Amino acid sequence: MNLPRLRYDPLPALLQSGDDAVSFFARRDLLHEAVTSPEHLWALPIVKRLLRTQRPDGSWAPRGKTGAPASGATHPLAATYRQLRHLVQQYEMDRSHPAVARAAEYVFSCQSQEGDLRGLLGNQYAPYYTGAILSLLIQAGYGEDVRVERALRWLLAVRQDDGGWAPGSPCVLGWRDLSWREWCAIISDPSAEPLRVFDGSRPFSAHATGMALRAFAAHPTYRSSREARQAARLLQSKLLLEDNWSSYRHPDHWVRFQFPFWWTNLVTALDTISLLAVASDDDGGQRAVDWLVEHQLESGLWDVSYSSIHRAPVRNDNTHRQQCWITLAICRVLQRLDAYT
Repeated sequence: MNLPRLRYDPLPALLQSGDDAVSFFARRDLLHEAVTSPEHLWALPIVKRLLRTQRPDGSWAPRGKTGAPASGATHPLAATYRQLRHLVQQYEMDRSHPAVARAAEYVFSCQSQEGDLRGLLGNQYAPYYTGAILSLLIQAGYGEDVRVERALRWLLAVRQDDGGWAPGSPCVLGWRDLSWREWCAIISDPSAEPLRVFDGSRPFSAHATGMALRAFAAHPTYRSSREARQAARLLQSKLLLEDNWSSYRHPDHWVRFQFPFWWTNLVTALDTISLLAVASDDDGGQRAVDWLVEHQLESGLWDVSYSSIHRAPVRNDNTHRQQCWITLAICRVLQRLDAYT
């Protein structure tokens, strides 16, 4: 591994992480060793536990109370996204495995006639979730599927005028006239008509753009498109800065990490930007890389969160494991960026 900009060598911590998948991918992706297929990881106990809870239709049951406040998190599509991230991002499972194939068909069953994936916010639009879930399907081998193509074209059609994305139905005209209670009632009703009139004149959201753009970064053809690279430059321009939109606006949201990826943060954004081969030598990209270098721990790892506005994460046995996965993701990103800078 050639990452001369780092102060500390992360490899010892990754290779001795105690996690078979972390050490396997560190040897394959960072040391470039000739290793076997990752299929042997699919038999790990942690994977078997995930698969045991999959339902016959390919989905996973939502966690928590079904009567929880409307946020989309109680929908099976959200629960399926949550678990599919582990199978695809952490263990590189693909459509050759029956569980992934069933999960993909369940996700496609949530596709609207317009092309988006519907259900995470009631019956409302959610371009950011559509992009994030699509990226998993593409990584799992569905990149040439006509249903993926239709969803990607829908994402391109609902961009803001500046080329990025806004959160979804909340970006429509008139949404700001709704109270939070009224909005919760709308997204709780699966039969409610989508708020259809998008306001493309409003500026992009870095948070939403970072998630929507993952689908294009994962696709071998669309990742080289002009539209994807334009959106990547917009995303890069906002790294570590305040978002244009109220949700996740504070800059500290950039420095709360998790793996597998969910929300947009500094690591997920740089991962997408590096896959799209957008150079990081402008102010935004260089600022982000410098931040990562400065905040590496002496152990060679990165912490789970550096936020000053959120409660510190609970330290438990999973914290070190999360640090290792986050560090692996950061090293992959820096290695890609070094390849073309």
